[in-house]
Amino acid sequence: MSMQEVEIREALRQAIDEEMAKDKTVLLMGEEVAEYDGAYKISKGLLDKYGPDRIVDTPISENGFTGLAVGAAMAGLRPVVEYMSWNFSFVAFDQIISNAIKMHYMSGGRFKVPLVLRGPNGAAAQVSCQHSHCVEATYSNYPGLIVLAPSTAYDHKGLMKSAIQNNNPVIFLENELLYGIKEEIPKEEFYVPIGKANVAVEGSQLTIVSHSRMFHFCKQAVKELAAEGISCELIDLRTIKPLDLGTIAQSVRKTHHLLCVEEGHYFAGISAEIAFQISEHCFDELDSPVARLCQKETPMPYSEHLEKHTIPSVESIKQKVKDLLQ
Repeated sequence: MSMQEVEIREALRQAIDEEMAKDKTVLLMGEEVAEYDGAYKISKGLLDKYGPDRIVDTPISENGFTGLAVGAAMAGLRPVVEYMSWNFSFVAFDQIISNAIKMHYMSGGRFKVPLVLRGPNGAAAQVSCQHSHCVEATYSNYPGLIVLAPSTAYDHKGLMKSAIQNNNPVIFLENELLYGIKEEIPKEEFYVPIGKANVAVEGSQLTIVSHSRMFHFCKQAVKELAAEGISCELIDLRTIKPLDLGTIAQSVRKTHHLLCVEEGHYFAGISAEIAFQISEHCFDELDSPVARLCQKETPMPYSEHLEKHTIPSVESIKQKVKDLLQ
């Protein structure tokens, strides 16, 4: 298998390009995705290749173009919608919650809504609270949505291709600070299955579960802890919903300790859900209560120092692991 080194933004571009090339019903729409190549350059070159009928610049109206995409999906197309920030999706909340995820149910299965909603989620670099909220817990609360949050170039490409081919609405959560990361992926076509977590690092003393940008923080923490003689197993969720509880449970039965790390908030967060499910299904296997490390219960500050203090860090992850193993 031949490999190529690409930025995560290029992995996403390749995924969309490959699916558009094989299926004429796939289209991309959003603010500046055409003439400007996208705010994050993920659609670079696609307008020239596919034209304005399939690479569609929209007005600054998330509610309007999300509704347009829902209708297009119901009519047989496969729209991919880009939000400049997932925080802006709240303007289109009614279209997503009342229409996209309920049409299949309300129509008795007559309508399908093969729709991918994608864009950067969580904090970037000093973009303050109106551009930094993590939305995965919010959208995971609604039946009918698939929620994906990859961390690597391989998973961004493979999961995006799987999302576009899926017949359900998919929330695809990226992170602006990951777009420029370079990693190797195969040149040949590949897919990553939805609903399957990845054991990224095997270990024996404690399990860490994370996703998206926080996965990279955890990976560095696990590496540094290994140098100190502490063996951690690291699981990258990749799919938030449906949750791959089996992979997490299998690891916990081996390590008997679990730490969940996320950029979202503590209350009613993804970590809270995982903690409950593991406590429910693996209670007798735990040597300590499930621990969580999340964003502090405050809107994201603008100050760089306060921003870093608000979310988990490599050091705080390491300290939490040591506290659990005492």
